Amino acid sequence: MTVKQELYTFCKTFAEDRIKRVQSQMKEVQTALATETKSSAGDKHETGRAMLQLERENLGRQLADAENMMQLLHTVDVLSKKRTACLGSLVKTTGANYFLAISAGEYKTDLEKYYCISLNTPIGIMLLGKSVGDTIRFNASAIEILEII
Repeated sequence: MTVKQELYTFCKTFAEDRIKRVQSQMKEVQTALATETKSSAGDKHETGRAMLQLERENLGRQLADAENMMQLLHTVDVLSKKRTACLGSLVKTTGANYFLAISAGEYKTDLEKYYCISLNTPIGIMLLGKSVGDTIRFNASAIEILEII
């Protein structure tokens, strides 16, 4: 398995775990709402229900975000090698190594570490469309692109 395939699997697992976690939390909120309905009426009851409804809406947004991550990952082609940085590229720079897919955090191997980032992040925006040898300025540092895989 190539490093890009490992990074893709890492991102996919990250998104799947997030979906499962949010779905589990939604079930808990739904159960709490059902329990809240059976309890006594009054201001305290209404406040509790309103808080649970807000939590359910928040979790709904989180679930939609996680599902969008999965959809985006389905468009990533880890086997192709492009000359310019794009979705699915592994970009090695003088600063760090970036896998352009979703924001899933740091992935470490025995030899190197990689940052799985979204194209919408500040560094992702700067890397997009760049080629080997190009330099970007990020946080007052010049970062040269060494390799695009």
